[in-house]
Amino acid sequence: MDAPADVVAETERLVLRRFTRNDPELLVELDSDPAVMRHLTGGRTTPRIRVETAILPAMLRDYDRHPGFGAFATHAKADGAFIGWCMLLPEDGGPAGEAELGYRLRKAAWGNGYAAEGSRALIDYGFTDRGLTRIFAETMAVNTQSRRVMEKAGLHYEYTYLPPFAPIEGSEHGEVRYVIDYGQWHAASQRKNLQELS
Repeated sequence: MDAPADVVAETERLVLRRFTRNDPELLVELDSDPAVMRHLTGGRTTPRIRVETAILPAMLRDYDRHPGFGAFATHAKADGAFIGWCMLLPEDGGPAGEAELGYRLRKAAWGNGYAAEGSRALIDYGFTDRGLTRIFAETMAVNTQSRRVMEKAGLHYEYTYLPPFAPIEGSEHGEVRYVIDYGQWHAASQRKNLQELS
């Protein structure tokens, strides 16, 4: 039986699907946790009205503007629970063949390897199904949890920079950018296949 049309990727433990207009409550809950928002807004939560009138509509528009890409609602296969979202999205005006990887998970889902698992699925999808040549991810330099996720997903550190946005705690240390290109991903996939065969 084929997967539903809104499902973009599946892993051993996760299902990644497109958001719909009926999903504002999921995003409101996610963005209402100061711990989740700590390295994004300094812990300021997102008002419901912003989720309903700006954030969710923008996510839905991304599906049309960049077919096959976007932020995808991520659910645990075991019980269907919403655990957050994982994203693969080209930058407007960015280089062709390049997309940004991202993730935001509920605090209850932290520490289970879900962000790395969902990220690896989107990296595989991006290189095999969407023809990407390079994937990057960015986070605050002090966000060690997010940096570990990037490393576990196969990305490597490229550089640190100081972005021009309002400062929050830790922002004086800058943002870091991690990357993986198709050649690196392909070589790692080949090594993994050989290990599984041996």
